[in-house]
Amino acid sequence: MPRYIDIETWHRRELFDFFINYANPYFNVCVKVDVTQLLSMVRDLPHVRMSSAIHYFTLRVANETEPFRYRLTNGKIIVYDVINGGTTVLLPNESFSYAYFDYTIDFEKFVAGMNRSVDELRNGDGRLKPTMRDDLIYSTTLPWISFTSFSHARTPGRGDSIPRFVFGKFTKEAERVMMPFSVEVHHALMDGLHVGRFLTRLEEGLAEPEKFVRAS
Repeated sequence: MPRYIDIETWHRRELFDFFINYANPYFNVCVKVDVTQLLSMVRDLPHVRMSSAIHYFTLRVANETEPFRYRLTNGKIIVYDVINGGTTVLLPNESFSYAYFDYTIDFEKFVAGMNRSVDELRNGDGRLKPTMRDDLIYSTTLPWISFTSFSHARTPGRGDSIPRFVFGKFTKEAERVMMPFSVEVHHALMDGLHVGRFLTRLEEGLAEPEKFVRAS
């Protein structure tokens, strides 16, 4: 069951109070991650899409990193047991909509569930379907751009404390395949230390993807 953090005794109380009323309390980190081994694994799994695989890895590590499960609710901090996924999906008419899918640690089940959600959206009416749920991480993909920075469109009151991931264009560097990856989070809920731990764990998983998946 979700629980609440006691802000009064929280070790980040002063930082929470400091950042919570900022007009723009978010910070963004953009890095390149090595997806060489993950691409190799996916090539041997014809039913697995690279997009589903990378969503699994990032969502799994986010669920392992507690601050990524924090959300602001009526001035309180709720800690979800599980955070699920939401991603933009490019439609045949070159607009896009949102697909939502549940996280499970089982790689095969996750991939099947995400593929089903994406395919249902592409084959449906294509209407934009935003949600007010906050037990998600928002993700989007820019396969045309090897970006070095990123800024999200935001509006007050919609997903204020939800982390946002962006995946970019693969490029080859010295026989390795690299992917730009953007992480944006709310500074009242976490710091660079927590994003650093998230990225370190993600890099470990991507270095040995078969081992990472088997460990589920």
